[in-house]
Amino acid sequence: MDGEPAASSGLGLPDYTSGVSFHDQAYLPETEDFQAGLYVAESPQPQEAEALSLGRLSDKSSTSEASLGEERAADEGGAPVDKSSLRSGDSSQDLKQSEGSEEEEEEEEGCVVLEEEDGEGEQEELTRASELTLSDTVLSMDTVVARGGDTDGEEEEEPLTEQSEGKEQKILLDTACKMVRWLSAKLGPTVASRYVARNLLRLLTSCYVGPTRQQFTVSSGESPPLSAGNIYQKRPVLGDVVSGPVLSCLLHIAHLYGEPVLTYQYLPYISYLVAPGGTSGPSRLNSRKEAGLLAAVTLTQKIIVYLSDTTLMDILPRISHEVLLPVLSFLTSLVTGFPSGAQARTVLCMKTISLIALICLRIGQEMVQQHLSEPVATFFHVFSQLHELQHQELRLDPGARSEGQLPEVAFSDGQQRLVDPTLLDELQKVFTLEMAYTIYVPFSCLLGDIIRKIIPNHELVGELAGLYLETISPSSRSPAGVEPTVPSAGPEWDPQSGGCPRDDSHSGTFGSVLVGNRIQIPDDSEPESPGLRGPGPGAGSGGPSSEEDNALKRELPRSAHGLSGNWLAYWQYEIGVSQQDAHFRFHQIRLQSFPGHSGSVKCVAPLSSEDFFLSGSKDRTVRLWPLYNSGDGTSETAPRLVYAQHRKSVFFVGQLEAPQYVVSCDGAVHVWDPFTGKTLRVIEPWDSRVPLTAVAVMPAPHTSITMASSDSTLRFVDCRKPGLQHEFRLGGGLNPGLVRSLAVSPSGRSVVAGFSSGFMVLLDTRTGLVLRGWPAHEGDILQIKAVEGSVLVSSSSDHSLTVWKELEQKPTHHYKSASDPIHTFDLYGSEVVTGTVANKIGVCSLLEPPSQATTKLSSENFRGTLTSLALLPTKRHLLLGSDNGVIRLLA
Repeated sequence: MDGEPAASSGLGLPDYTSGVSFHDQAYLPETEDFQAGLYVAESPQPQEAEALSLGRLSDKSSTSEASLGEERAADEGGAPVDKSSLRSGDSSQDLKQSEGSEEEEEEEEGCVVLEEEDGEGEQEELTRASELTLSDTVLSMDTVVARGGDTDGEEEEEPLTEQSEGKEQKILLDTACKMVRWLSAKLGPTVASRYVARNLLRLLTSCYVGPTRQQFTVSSGESPPLSAGNIYQKRPVLGDVVSGPVLSCLLHIAHLYGEPVLTYQYLPYISYLVAPGGTSGPSRLNSRKEAGLLAAVTLTQKIIVYLSDTTLMDILPRISHEVLLPVLSFLTSLVTGFPSGAQARTVLCMKTISLIALICLRIGQEMVQQHLSEPVATFFHVFSQLHELQHQELRLDPGARSEGQLPEVAFSDGQQRLVDPTLLDELQKVFTLEMAYTIYVPFSCLLGDIIRKIIPNHELVGELAGLYLETISPSSRSPAGVEPTVPSAGPEWDPQSGGCPRDDSHSGTFGSVLVGNRIQIPDDSEPESPGLRGPGPGAGSGGPSSEEDNALKRELPRSAHGLSGNWLAYWQYEIGVSQQDAHFRFHQIRLQSFPGHSGSVKCVAPLSSEDFFLSGSKDRTVRLWPLYNSGDGTSETAPRLVYAQHRKSVFFVGQLEAPQYVVSCDGAVHVWDPFTGKTLRVIEPWDSRVPLTAVAVMPAPHTSITMASSDSTLRFVDCRKPGLQHEFRLGGGLNPGLVRSLAVSPSGRSVVAGFSSGFMVLLDTRTGLVLRGWPAHEGDILQIKAVEGSVLVSSSSDHSLTVWKELEQKPTHHYKSASDPIHTFDLYGSEVVTGTVANKIGVCSLLEPPSQATTKLSSENFRGTLTSLALLPTKRHLLLGSDNGVIRLLA
């Protein structure tokens, strides 16, 4: 694969939007920083200048890739890179070979991670393209890290080609992360959560699939991970390195839209990952479920750090019962084996220990006793079970395992439990004396005397920890002789007392300390300690080792796009809707208001990217409005740009998608730049006595504007060159009246004109021939829309809405409004969303038999009379213009 396909595959990342066009970025310079707010491209966290250079990740929450990049650069000696040799396909081919064995073992689970089955064919294709691109990109990081970490035994330098490929893969990964962050801000909360965050969560699991990614990353000459440092010290595995960019993008979405993303989207998905299977009998995990457990615990650690104290206490019971206990049920199970054996169980054990320790440090001893007694006791109880099993001889019938019959063992607590003797070796490799020491000493310091109340077998685990100390140093230390370090935000720790909390005047939780009878809050300006982590050996550059990864608590930055009020309620509903649901559902939830026009709003047109929209009014202005979410549904948004060069009421506004120009008409057509507001061209009527009555723009890649005048003449003008392009007469000797509406087919091959007499004419734009003319309605035609598949939809003052096939005589469907004519409507897939002057919104289908559901707009959500309507198909929002000059965004 050469350089061009690789570049195109990288540019394929915007396919996450499922149909949103990104032509609006085609002609912007690379130095554009979008300070005017047109596009959000910056991360909420400040970035270093050198992080913006090619070949280095700008991902600050995962410095593992950055540190590896520095090591890699040092090894390469600054070798030149041929940027034209970018080949993203090579990395995907390597990964397909390396993971081929896993896919053969689990055919049912080996599907593409991001596979989605949307109801619409276009969305399905776009989603598949995004799956392949981002999954290949992130998975290619695995090979980068592997090459960077396996350089110990090499005597010669790597070939230049491999060095170049490593740099190219890092550049591609950096570009993918920036693109995902940019899309997350551009698409808004609902689309970003439905299509970006949901796929990132699925991709996170794939980062831990396979035994290779479950190996601890330690530098040469270091001791084994379990004997290094203390309980809260990060012991990264290769999967942590690979998942760093994915976690960074997930946290970026939380930074943009606030804490609800963590609690309402990420936490339920974590509960889904760790939920036990449907069968109650003995089961064996598959590789996908095993990786899901590791991903769930890793993501939960990130979530806990960013939760506020109030939110953490509110959801602590959920975390205990829906996350910790299910994970511990797999971890301490005597009948469930791990596909990767003891290594995967050890990694999960260390991550779970770190997670529980983090929660204990956040909530304090009293809350641990109240909310986490069961998970902590369950964790420690497995040592007692294994200790008892070592004194019993279990014999397994050869056919018992296949028949699902396992021996039941009576334990000292009086419980009968199934035990798989074949798993005892795996369990004993995990819950060793070293693991007992790793767990007991720090938890005894964290919990203090409470450990006697919530852990019945603490004495046994303490004895096991003492035995481990005797094996490594027979006469030097005792189980309490660990020297952990804790953040200054927690209780003070006395190194003289073996690392346990000092019982003095200082105590408290959530970062506050009690001094006498006064509660003192530490100064936020004081630098935070790196957490329960010492500078011991395991903190190498092979994994995430930044200061921010060790913080016990971090504040989510307050974003102007944070979800609250109506936005939060609507977002909660949307993330629960299946992606296969192709119906438009109007809930009448007010999201934003756009006041500013002093006259009636005559037309509303969203841009193709759906992040801005245009409005034309009787006040002779056209305004450009941003569609980024803000506030709680009651906020008012100011226009970004006002075009005031018109001399009459503006009755049409639209966007020429190919050159990214705006076309507006008040009897004369104005073509202008939406970024600067500069007028590019004004097209006056050829005869002042024959004004223009209808205008339409051609779809991309065409750059023409079609205009109808009062003499039933249709003219085409190319905005790139002066003069007239084509001119056609539509009357044909008849007197059908004035052209009220024009519609261009999505392919640009035909134009249909609707007249004031109810007559419609279909014209072939390639030949200029009139394909068909017929009396469609009995009254004035108010609006016409053209749909894919040669389908036309027209509304008339005779209260009818009719669906036509271009060359068929009879209509496909015919809807009749009971009270008022449908003067404005828009299309959503195979459905029509209609509006009447009585402020009624209706939804009807183009395919099913005539049926229409209508909703009356309440005065609380919409005031005035409905004059114009536009639908945002990707975001599923409605823009409603009124006669009082206010536009409202409803869902």
